[in-house]
Amino acid sequence: MSKHVFLTGPPGVGKTTLIQKVTQALKSSGVPIDGFYTQQVREGGRRTGFDVVTLSGNRGPLSRVSPSSDSSASRREYRVGQYVVDLVSFEQLVLPMLRNVNHGGDTEKRICVIDEIGKMELFSQAFIQAVRQTLAGSGTVVLGTIPIPKGKPLDLVEEIRSRKDVKVFNVSKENRNSILQDILAAVESCRK
Repeated sequence: MSKHVFLTGPPGVGKTTLIQKVTQALKSSGVPIDGFYTQQVREGGRRTGFDVVTLSGNRGPLSRVSPSSDSSASRREYRVGQYVVDLVSFEQLVLPMLRNVNHGGDTEKRICVIDEIGKMELFSQAFIQAVRQTLAGSGTVVLGTIPIPKGKPLDLVEEIRSRKDVKVFNVSKENRNSILQDILAAVESCRK
């Protein structure tokens, strides 16, 4: 029996768009929901980074293109490709929300959106811990996204992918427009 629902698929396939559609549908039917998604930041037609956007409307930088590629290793930088991750900003936005969702005293199960659990987010040990606690808790259904396996496996991602209580949907260009109802039904059955 699934307790959590995750979407996976290649970058740009529409995982975040689906998460947003599911979130809207759940919100409009009165389901308690909190969480965050990541959004591209574009300037002049090119992607310059990613923001974290919480469902309560807060926003802050997750990563930005590094201004120069000099190896100024004077302060510890967390990098994924050309992006430098703003760990402080990410943790300030996401950790209070995750801790809060774990202490919900509601009788009905809350939904916690985590989009995504990827390389950038996994630099945060506190985030990894909070996600594990949320998955282990009984009062919260996680609706999240994980990347497809590529290169070196990410421990937490593989752990989630192989959990018996997680239903994983593979999102593709072929199914992304027809899969919404299946995801909604899976989330609803997790809340029972």
